[in-house]
Amino acid sequence: MLSSIGPFQLLIVLVIVLAIFGTKRLRTLGSDLGSAVKGFRSAVSDADKESTEQIADQSKKDADFDSTPASEPQKDRNKKV
Repeated sequence: MLSSIGPFQLLIVLVIVLAIFGTKRLRTLGSDLGSAVKGFRSAVSDADKESTEQIADQSKKDADFDSTPASEPQKDRNKKV
């Protein structure tokens, strides 16, 4: 359906939007949208870096055998209750 929209139809839509909102309002909306996209990209990039750092930290950490018991008490499974 979108492929059937041609350049002439887009020009008509642009003129209608321009008539409704005006040039000043469109400029403000464009800059707000641009800053929102920039903030979103920054947040995604920070989250990606943070998750990569967490994965790297976990792979460097070795097992802590000092706090792990050497053997756990085993329950007698053959014992009937």
